[in-house]
Amino acid sequence: MTGSPALAGDPPPGGSERADAAREHATSALERFNAAPRGAAEAALLGCCRSRRWARRLADHRPYPDVDALLAAADEAGYDLTPADLAEALDGESAAGGLPGLGAPLPPGPGSQAAHTALRAAHAAYESRFGHLFVICTDGLRPDEVLGHVLAEIRRRLGHEPEEERPVAADELRRTARGRLGRLVADRPEKPLSGTAR
Repeated sequence: MTGSPALAGDPPPGGSERADAAREHATSALERFNAAPRGAAEAALLGCCRSRRWARRLADHRPYPDVDALLAAADEAGYDLTPADLAEALDGESAAGGLPGLGAPLPPGPGSQAAHTALRAAHAAYESRFGHLFVICTDGLRPDEVLGHVLAEIRRRLGHEPEEERPVAADELRRTARGRLGRLVADRPEKPLSGTAR
């Protein structure tokens, strides 16, 4: 639900010294991912997308030369999800401290309780219609934009036929996994690789 992290090669504000530090930081995190035991890498990948085949495929193709190569491989694996893989990934999505399919809690604020109630009702209607959780990528949105965007998208997508919604859900899942993976490999190098990524 947070914005996309800076990736290797994206110069942060503040000049070349910060750019060099950011590249070193991202490279170290990627090296840590590349060197992790297979089980730990798969567990971390499952925190990004809950398809076991997707996680195995990315873990098996290590080492990745750079973050862009890893994200490209994740996209390709996401496009190759079979209907069974997609069902497994959607079934595995959990609230992770927030509403299903969002991967993070909504920010507290005025009307928060009513917003949660409205979203839970919309999620229930979606799940009843399509048989799986609603998933949407909210990377790049400000916290105050998320609620309106998610509610509008649920309402719009509830109008889809199941065969029309399936590729939309798959694309949102792929985008969500890409954002989570980008944040995973942009983490502090000294932090141990874990099985969760938000």
